Amino acid sequence: MFSLDEDDEGEVSFGESSDAEREMTPDIPKAPSVKTFDDGGDFEGASDVDSGTLRAFVVAVVYANAAVLLVALGPMVWFFEGWSRIGPVLFVAGVLASVRTYQTYRAWERSRDAAESDPDGEAAVEESDPDAEPPEA
Repeated sequence: MFSLDEDDEGEVSFGESSDAEREMTPDIPKAPSVKTFDDGGDFEGASDVDSGTLRAFVVAVVYANAAVLLVALGPMVWFFEGWSRIGPVLFVAGVLASVRTYQTYRAWERSRDAAESDPDGEAAVEESDPDAEPPEA
């Protein structure tokens, strides 16, 4: 009947790549593995972080999230619900939370700078010659 049924010459395979296509396609790269704090399940990697830095980070994240929520929610409550007293209060609370976020960051930065400096308040300078006299101010 049909000459294509008897011979494989006219068959087209859908979904399978030909040899030429397989040669031309690039190899799929492997994604690198990522180490997280919770690889062991007990947050043992978090002990590498300074406790002051970790505390400042967590406090700043909480303040920043509150600031974003309240700054966005205040005008929406005021406009859509008509709460003309609560809306501005929420907005002002969000602005104050953002100011507190900045204050937390600046306090952490000052404490880090103080830890890097010597007890006199001057930045520590490495000297190549220990017998050399310090320059007079």
